[in-house]
Amino acid sequence: MDLAAQIRVSLGTSIVLGLTQGKLDVVSTTAYLMTYWEDKCRSNCSFCAQARESKSNNQRLARVTWPAYPTAEVLESLTTSVEQKIVHRVCIQTLNYPEVFSHIRALTKEIKRCTAVEVSVCCQPQSRELIQHLKKSGIDRLGIALDGATPQVFSKVKGGCYNWENQFSLFEEALLVFGKGKVSTHLIVGLGETERQTVETIQRCVDLGVLPALFAFTPVPGTALEKGLAPNLASYRRVQLARHLIVQKKTNVSGFSFSAEGRIIAFGLENPVLEEVISSGLPFQTSGCPGCNRPFYNEGPRGPIYNYPKVPSREEISKIRDDLAD
Repeated sequence: MDLAAQIRVSLGTSIVLGLTQGKLDVVSTTAYLMTYWEDKCRSNCSFCAQARESKSNNQRLARVTWPAYPTAEVLESLTTSVEQKIVHRVCIQTLNYPEVFSHIRALTKEIKRCTAVEVSVCCQPQSRELIQHLKKSGIDRLGIALDGATPQVFSKVKGGCYNWENQFSLFEEALLVFGKGKVSTHLIVGLGETERQTVETIQRCVDLGVLPALFAFTPVPGTALEKGLAPNLASYRRVQLARHLIVQKKTNVSGFSFSAEGRIIAFGLENPVLEEVISSGLPFQTSGCPGCNRPFYNEGPRGPIYNYPKVPSREEISKIRDDLAD
């Protein structure tokens, strides 16, 4: 297995690692890397800047820029940042191309050779054998994206490259290899699903032992969905709150109430309990693996903020309450 000569690094991470100069409003303790491939991804997800037919810049993923650096330089900076307790975890994003799993395994082994930092990888292993190889390379957590919250949305936005039920079969395989709590997925809100459909899929994932994270759809120039709209903020807040309650086992979707259009009307909890959860601000932070905050991945610093990269302030929680009341 050959280590790729270059690797992409999110702009925020490149500043944290000292690879480039810049000012950060919120510093991430997770280092976000992406496997390097000169061409576009072999998959064709309609929301993605890296999609096969996308006309977006190759350095983009969502609204974040990912410049390429020599892998050796990144590993050296990463090792120093971990030793200084600046970086606590590495999250590797991947494209779909022939050498990707070889690149993932080689990169993970080299990271583990240099430091004991936890490594998460988000990829699409289509067999138990591949999942086992990833585990043996030293990966601690595995993410397998759903993106779409229903079979219909999934089929529409994933470019025909993947199968909805097969993704759930892969979750089960990954859980056997990595264990519960070590397998994650993510859903993109705003692709045409209802709130009810999203939270039902969240519940299905949690029941399996898979940790679901939320993204807000971000229209990216050059993609098939570049003219799409970001989700309604009030709707996103309700889904965030529902996700938190389900993941924390405070409630179950079977106790929710929904409108005829699939809007969440009630969360199946007494008001004092619900108010305490809202007041904490925790449901509205970036969701995902431990320590993941992905600053401004879905939004610009001027807002509106969909996923807060740190605990919301009292003023921000007041705004969140207003959002939930819409």
